[in-house]
Amino acid sequence: MTNSLRPTAGEARFGDVVIEALEVQKTYDTGTVQVHALRGVSLQVRRGEMVAIMGPSGCGKTTLLNSLSGLDEFDSGKVLINGTDINKMPDDRKTEFRAKDMGFVFQTYNLLPVLSAAENVELPLIVSGTKPKVAREMAMESLRRVRLEDFARQRPSQLSGGQRQRVTIARALVNRPAIVWADEPTGALDSQTANEIMDLIVELNDAEHQTCVIVTHDPKVAARCHRTIHMADGVIVREDSQAEMAVAAARH
Repeated sequence: MTNSLRPTAGEARFGDVVIEALEVQKTYDTGTVQVHALRGVSLQVRRGEMVAIMGPSGCGKTTLLNSLSGLDEFDSGKVLINGTDINKMPDDRKTEFRAKDMGFVFQTYNLLPVLSAAENVELPLIVSGTKPKVAREMAMESLRRVRLEDFARQRPSQLSGGQRQRVTIARALVNRPAIVWADEPTGALDSQTANEIMDLIVELNDAEHQTCVIVTHDPKVAARCHRTIHMADGVIVREDSQAEMAVAAARH
């Protein structure tokens, strides 16, 4: 996959459609009951856009994010990333595609405790075959972007929750990915730290123009995004603009 996903200089704030879901359905069969997690979801996300996905627990928002990003397979429908049907990709190409053009931020950080911050950030590069010296330079640059270069040698246990999430963001952005997927990126943080992390995500979106899809339960996080998709029972029930979510967040 080429870098065609990435915006070029002079491109509009929101470019072409880069993520498109068409009637995506996903059912989990537990053996005793079938759970219809996604019931024909269709949506579009444009390049450079920050989109939040909200809804009650069990509504399908994480399943949707995992289906859109290629982490999970789905039963029917299509997911197109820059026009490419990811469900038809061989597993090795899908893995390479995620490694080169996507970044992931999760609530649980997923940092290896025995590695330093710099080693955690450079790990995806090393795994994908980048030379160690180049990987370390890229990791340090990514840590600088999240203002943690002075903590490069610290292990996760020596960092605060906010600092650990910054390392996670640095790792997600080390390859300058076209798309960043985030599942409850502020869910484990106090309100002040959560706001600082969202400041950072918005700042990086402004500077790098990555497309961001963020699953969240927090209206204040959603209010920082350009658009919010609301889900219930495996379907999209409505969409709100940034202004509408700002009003909702002010009520909390």
